[in-house]
Amino acid sequence: MAMRIALLSDIHGNAAALDAALVDVRRASPDLIAVCGDLALNGPRPGEAIDAVRALEADGALVVQGNTDIAVADLDFTAAFPWFDEVPRTHVDAAEWTHDALTDEQLDYLRRLPAERRVRVGDSLVLICHASPGSQTAGLGSDVDETVIVERVTRTDARTVCCGHTHVADVRDLGWKWIVNPGSCGYAFDGDAGASWAILTVDGEAISVELRRTTYDTQPVSDELTSRGLVGDIYRAATIRTGRYVR
Repeated sequence: MAMRIALLSDIHGNAAALDAALVDVRRASPDLIAVCGDLALNGPRPGEAIDAVRALEADGALVVQGNTDIAVADLDFTAAFPWFDEVPRTHVDAAEWTHDALTDEQLDYLRRLPAERRVRVGDSLVLICHASPGSQTAGLGSDVDETVIVERVTRTDARTVCCGHTHVADVRDLGWKWIVNPGSCGYAFDGDAGASWAILTVDGEAISVELRRTTYDTQPVSDELTSRGLVGDIYRAATIRTGRYVR
């Protein structure tokens, strides 16, 4: 029996983008919704984004923890951003602001999220993770060497690896495995400012993916970020307006 899974990732505190995307997700009537982490950091309304995800989970969605969820919940910046010799002050300030903006209950929710979830559809196994199997920080981006990609995806028996982290929507059929990245719902880097998400269909041995985009008004989100006044907010606001990483 076929299963249709709606995939979202990297909401990053952009509740407006998530709300818009969910209207289209619900119209698509998937069998399951999965969220691949990074719920709160950078956007102006992290608490609203977390509450919306928790409501999805209460209705049966699967949710995993991203690396920035660790930064926000526990202020463990080295664990969240291991590629930096010294974590930039802009990252630290944004995480501390987000931490202080959340309730204890919301922070505990981020801490309790699992790193991975699995879904079995007939004989096919689907892995839901943030960056790659076994890692919340080692991604599967197009800039990663193919031999490294193979090494990372073979850390799981799952035929389909659903992940985020790169903020760029991507679908790759490796022959014996698929990589499905729905892109970023709230903080896109690929030149399209819309809320990115995907529908994965697993039907026996057949895998198909539809990458989708929901347009929403980015200007109020951008304005709210600019008015927040943290160092780096002008660049975060520009990223949300343009869909390109501005720094």
